[in-house]
Amino acid sequence: MSHTVGEKVYAKWPGSNLWFPAKILEPMEYGYEVEFHDGTVDSVKLRNVKATATFRSKTRSRSRSRGRGRSKSPARTTKAKPSPSPTRRSRSTSRSRTANSKKAVTTTKTTTTIVSSSNTGTTPQRHSARIAAIQQEAEEHKKLIYVSTKTTTKESDADVLTHGSVILFLTAVFLPVLVYGLNLMCKGKRCTLRAFPDCPNKLCDYFNLNSALAFFGWYAFQVVLALIPAGRVVDGQPLKGGRRLKYRLNGLFALIVSLVAFGVGVYLKYPVNFVRQNWIQLMSTALVFSFVQSVYLYLRARKATPGALAPKATGNVVSDFFLGRELNPCIGSLDLKFFNELRPGLIGWVIINLCLLVEAYQTKDMWPNYPLAMVTFFQFLYVADSLVFEEAILTTTDITREGFGFMLCFGDLVLVPFTYTLVTRFLFFNPQQWPVGTLVAIGFLALLGFLIFRGSNSQKNQFRRNPYDPALAHLESIPTSSGRRLLVSGWWGLCRHPNYLGDLLMALAWSLPCGFAHGLPYYYPIWMLVQLVHRQYEDDQWCRKKYRAAWDRYCERVKYRLVPYLY
Repeated sequence: MSHTVGEKVYAKWPGSNLWFPAKILEPMEYGYEVEFHDGTVDSVKLRNVKATATFRSKTRSRSRSRGRGRSKSPARTTKAKPSPSPTRRSRSTSRSRTANSKKAVTTTKTTTTIVSSSNTGTTPQRHSARIAAIQQEAEEHKKLIYVSTKTTTKESDADVLTHGSVILFLTAVFLPVLVYGLNLMCKGKRCTLRAFPDCPNKLCDYFNLNSALAFFGWYAFQVVLALIPAGRVVDGQPLKGGRRLKYRLNGLFALIVSLVAFGVGVYLKYPVNFVRQNWIQLMSTALVFSFVQSVYLYLRARKATPGALAPKATGNVVSDFFLGRELNPCIGSLDLKFFNELRPGLIGWVIINLCLLVEAYQTKDMWPNYPLAMVTFFQFLYVADSLVFEEAILTTTDITREGFGFMLCFGDLVLVPFTYTLVTRFLFFNPQQWPVGTLVAIGFLALLGFLIFRGSNSQKNQFRRNPYDPALAHLESIPTSSGRRLLVSGWWGLCRHPNYLGDLLMALAWSLPCGFAHGLPYYYPIWMLVQLVHRQYEDDQWCRKKYRAAWDRYCERVKYRLVPYLY
């Protein structure tokens, strides 16, 4: 029997025979991720999740049958023991409770029935009218406390949601200002934080027809490439209800075709300086399109079924617009979130760098520019790696948990192509001369970061697919109550997020060729540091809630969060 996200069920507490009320958070390949009534999140196997109605009917049936024909003698009375709460469960007590016969209690006005998890029968105990009255009064008191707590919780949740909406709204306003500010402050040979940027005051300085046609033509071109039946078709992660989407992995094909099309354009002498000369106009068009796309996504998500919603969907307009309400919005076979993550912005990043590199090469007084060529190569390697291992993104948080709203639309279409290229734009306008040894050292740092990034991600993906692969026999791991194991050796023994460490080393290496006279070219490594530290904190909180004691043991083994011996 399949259960939907948000459904109230009964789930067996891992490592015991006790069942507790729970809520379905996410379907998984082998079961469900549930949240117990005390807030504990854990993974539970399929057979250990029962519908509320089914569970209660079975419990009542067992209670009645065991009560028939039993003596009412006081000598055979069994005292009721309160059901243990998951919040008070420790490793020592859980073992003793699992070994012994654990008992769940159901109470009525005049009778207490004890249902044992063992095969031994039990006898209902009949109380006096006085005890029953006291018990009923206690139950009424509990109800009053529950109602009061529930009301207070609703009020606090409303306050949190309101404050969160204000923060999200301010963030949605701040991000475009940040992008415009960075690009206006780092324009031409001037790239400084000390002077306020000169803001264009004409509409044509922000929008023109040619830029709009170029942007929409590029987006449509990538859509066509994504729909061409080239590459493997794989299943995505299990969604609500257990269904899986189909994904065609032809990202590398799209990159190669895009590079060929760029080469043909250069051969036919199309002006590669079009991108640089219409930079603000292209960026403004991308910003408007990301906003319009976000409005479309929000409106269509209002009609989406509950099973199609993202876990963070709240019903709040600001939150759902910014974070996304629908998990995987699709038009036909095209998953819009998966497409935007990898195609127009990421491949566009490469094409912008190539435009700058070719223009520098065609301009005699701007060549040779070896730092620009080196950074262009390493950023191309990074993008190509993402598209070669395109399947790996299907297991990331962006695809499996995050909705598709303004945050991801803006990040994919505006932030990536128009701020991650800040270093190459700086090197185009401000060529740097470095000794060969210095460039080799910077290149070594970039290569080291790439090897850590790729090695750790490959090791993680291989372990997820088959933890018992003979190639991974030398790796140590810690078992968890959910059935998964946590790696504590190899790349994942260095720190808890070695892939983030590789990302940071590459980001730093890309900015170092700009020298130290200007701070703005270091925007990208600073941005990545803030983003990855925040993501690392959220990941740790989620894992601590999900794996509990196993995560504590993991943290004892792998002490460093991001940078070995530093953090």
